[in-house]
Amino acid sequence: MNIQLGRSKSVRRAYGIDEIALVPGNRTVDPEVTDTSWSLGGIKRKIPIIASAMDGVVDVNMAIALSKLGALGVLNLEGIQTRYENPKPVLERISSVGKESFVPLMQEIYSQPIQTKLIKKRVQEIKDGGGIAAVSGTPLATIRFKEVIAEANPDIFFVQATVVSTEHIGPQNSEKLELQELCQNMCFPVVVGNCVTYEVALQLMRAGAAGIMVGIGPGAACTSRGVLGVGIPQATAVADCAAARKDYEKETGNYIPVIADGGIVTGGDICKCIACGADAVMIGSPIARSEEAPGKGFHWGMATPSPLLPRGTRINVGTTGSLERIITGPACLDDGTHNLLGALKTSMGTLGALTLKEMQEVEVVVAPSLLTEGKVYQKAQQIGMGK
Repeated sequence: MNIQLGRSKSVRRAYGIDEIALVPGNRTVDPEVTDTSWSLGGIKRKIPIIASAMDGVVDVNMAIALSKLGALGVLNLEGIQTRYENPKPVLERISSVGKESFVPLMQEIYSQPIQTKLIKKRVQEIKDGGGIAAVSGTPLATIRFKEVIAEANPDIFFVQATVVSTEHIGPQNSEKLELQELCQNMCFPVVVGNCVTYEVALQLMRAGAAGIMVGIGPGAACTSRGVLGVGIPQATAVADCAAARKDYEKETGNYIPVIADGGIVTGGDICKCIACGADAVMIGSPIARSEEAPGKGFHWGMATPSPLLPRGTRINVGTTGSLERIITGPACLDDGTHNLLGALKTSMGTLGALTLKEMQEVEVVVAPSLLTEGKVYQKAQQIGMGK
């Protein structure tokens, strides 16, 4: 339904994750028999969670640990891991500096050139440790390091930017990334993002993407919406891109996973994203809170160190427990940030969904009071959902 913004423009109402709720159906299922498995580029995972390609979230050890748990971690090929042979002292500098000095420090640290030998080394280290080597680069980095990435031979490659499209107008004579050529010629699956609309999602699928990332600006450490004024609330964005997936499957017979990326903090957020049509979620801050996270309790966005227009900040998320406790439990917190898999399986059981595909079909309602109704004591005491 369109709303008249003014005489010259009509707008469409869009909804965020916090504005919706999931409705139980006419059956329930024992959580133990629910199946949360999914596939991306032919790689099957039992947990539909991907850790974001951010330096405070994923390093080699984290990628290996997530793989062994049944999830996935993506390493940023333009981050500290590929600029410094020994990233540890650099990460310590980032965690120790004050708020006022943070952005200049980041710009200094990330001015160090990317070393192509480290791209190959990090991919091999993940593989040698028994992990799935999933790595990420912006379109510009993909152009610059395409041959090196191909030689490194990761298991999955993510092309990620604030916004990705199949049609890009650049300066005359400048090289541009041909997404269709990249997807077709690489020997490994290529996941592309980010997008938020039906039309662009469909175009990216037709270009050969093995998966689509959905989300612009909802991330905890991202400031793109404030800096650029760009974005669509996540519930609507996921539902629109899921519609593109459905139509593309009818058109070709191929099913392309949709991954909700950003703004996802609790188990409830994960459940709602999947109910809106996502096959999996990409999360940053919940993983950054683990004891194993390279950021040591701090989390920052990929665009934070931009030398021209930073579009992220560093947030102190703290450390609340081990990676295993956060992903698979047992939980020692009551706010939905521990045992994310358990939350998903319990929600699926409550809603009567045996599989993720059944979860995508559950009823969703607009519910702006979902997180506040009856929670006056929690809010007053800053406990549970009132934190």
